[in-house]
Amino acid sequence: MSWTTPDELRQQLLRQWERGDWLAAYVRGESLFPLTLRLRRPTSRDLAEDFVAVRRWVQQLQAGSRDERGYGYGIEWRRVNHRVHGANDLPAGAIVPSEADGLRLIGREREAARFRALAGETLRRFPSLADWLARRPLQALAEAGAWPRILDVLDWFRAHPRPGIYLRQLDIPGVDTKFIEARRRLFTELLDAVLPEAAIDPSATGARGFERRFGLREKPALVRFRLLDPALYVQGLSDLSVPPEQFADLRLPVRRVFITENEINGLAFPDHPGGLVIFGLGYGLERLAGVGWLREVAVHYWGDIDTHGFAMLHRLRTRLPHARSLLMDRETLEMHREMWGREPANKRFTGRLSLLTEAEQALFQDLREDTLQDCLRLEQERIGFGHLERALRQI
Repeated sequence: MSWTTPDELRQQLLRQWERGDWLAAYVRGESLFPLTLRLRRPTSRDLAEDFVAVRRWVQQLQAGSRDERGYGYGIEWRRVNHRVHGANDLPAGAIVPSEADGLRLIGREREAARFRALAGETLRRFPSLADWLARRPLQALAEAGAWPRILDVLDWFRAHPRPGIYLRQLDIPGVDTKFIEARRRLFTELLDAVLPEAAIDPSATGARGFERRFGLREKPALVRFRLLDPALYVQGLSDLSVPPEQFADLRLPVRRVFITENEINGLAFPDHPGGLVIFGLGYGLERLAGVGWLREVAVHYWGDIDTHGFAMLHRLRTRLPHARSLLMDRETLEMHREMWGREPANKRFTGRLSLLTEAEQALFQDLREDTLQDCLRLEQERIGFGHLERALRQI
């Protein structure tokens, strides 16, 4: 039979707990009790066909009730007159009269008490977190052991808005860098609620934008490059990584700059008179935006022959219009047919690119429209090294 059992009544309560309804109501100063539960009960036909089963169900439901156990759900009774079995009192509803009854029935008394203490301290110190606590009570409860330190972090940021220091420099007892890093999303939501608007940069989003959003110093984005001419070495150093502003101040007689994405390509790039190769920037080409001297030298970009390779070439030309592509042509593609691969179909660039040459645009269109092969890609590291050396001799 599909009549409601005591365990199913308990499960109804447990689902409400797991949705956070009970704790949210506490934060809002509301109450869910007395709470009526859903009760599937026997029909008149069930009474006629299997009266013994109905009686067992009634006994089972009553055994699990508040009257028998001292806590939990109470039963509403209704007298039913049946032509065969006469008058019988049958359960018509189940009601949990109080939160205490419900908590004991699902075994969550300790968790509820812990949350009340946590919420009380939180709202005493940060009344603006009331809405967050009502929306995320179970998340707060899951962090109960760490919650005092979480509140200390919020206190620190409230006292030091946009501090301009590294996360590592925060001096909060019991709190280290990993404590915050592991909870970036949580702290973003909490700090958004407790800090004034002036202390938040809304343009910085996601885990990677945490530092900028709240005025912490970010790990500097470096430009890695190799000097391809021994005459350009800096005190014998040829492979260097420096912040973009230091790269912009570079004062060397560089005549030609190559930009390639693949790190090994950058490390293996052949020597070239007056040359320098930048590598590993990916979509971080914006780091070169403030490097004025790049506008005064020849610039060559070597990326994958795929939709994103040409998208990055376009992006570079928004900063350096004179940049030329290297080994991103149809001849190179055809000569390496056996090395063709596939670009992930769900990550391809399908927009419009206005800063490509006529030949580049034609090849990009063929890639985007799958004219040569579905999702065609020729990765730069698959191009023969001798082919690179011949191309450099022709520059």
